[in-house]
Amino acid sequence: MIRILLVDDHAVVREGYRRLLERRADLHIEAEAASAEEALQRLREIETDLIILDLSLPNMGGIELTRRILQRQPDARILAFSMHRDPLFAAQAIRAGALGYVTKSSGTEVLIQAVYKVARREKVLSPDIAPEMALSLLQGESNPAEELSPREFEILRLLLDGLGVEEIGNILNISPKTVQNGHYQIKAKLGVKTDIELARLAMKLKLID
Repeated sequence: MIRILLVDDHAVVREGYRRLLERRADLHIEAEAASAEEALQRLREIETDLIILDLSLPNMGGIELTRRILQRQPDARILAFSMHRDPLFAAQAIRAGALGYVTKSSGTEVLIQAVYKVARREKVLSPDIAPEMALSLLQGESNPAEELSPREFEILRLLLDGLGVEEIGNILNISPKTVQNGHYQIKAKLGVKTDIELARLAMKLKLID
C-alpha cells in the first residue's frame, strides 16, 4: 500500500484526485492539506510513502515546501503537480528535491504512473514538458531564471505577488535583511536594476500573467 499526502489548496481538486487515485487498491490518501503549513503539520502526525503537492500554494509555495520537507525528512518522496507547463517550474521543483513533475493538464494515467515511479524513487517528467526540456538542453537555450536557487525563486514569486519584505520573511522564516539580500541577488542574476524591469522580465518569462 502506498500512503499519500495530497497537498492542494482547492478542496474540489483534492476530492477529484482522491477518487482517481483510490481507484487503485494499492493507493491510499492518508491525509490532505490545503496549505504548506498544514502539510508540515500533517507530516508530524502521520507516516506517508509519497507526497503529491501543488506548486501554486498560497503564501509558502510548493518549491519552498519541498525544501522544508526534505530538511526534516531527507528520504521523502515528492511528486510536484502543477498547472505550469513551462520547463522552468519543473526544473526548479527538481532542483528543490522533488523526484517528479506532472502538469495538471496531463492524462490521468500519466499521474498514476508517475505516482508509482516516484514511490520507487525514480525520476519522472510528464510527457507534455519532457520534450521541451530536452530540446532546450540540446539547443543550449537558457532561461535567466534558471540561475535562481529554489529559495530565490520563492522570494521572487512572493515579490511578484505584491508581498513586502517583512511578510516574505515571516512566510519563509527568514529575516527581512535576508529577503532584501535575496531581492538584490535576484535582480543581479536576472540582469535588471529596478523592480519595474523585474516585473517586465517576469511577464516575458511567463512567471506572471
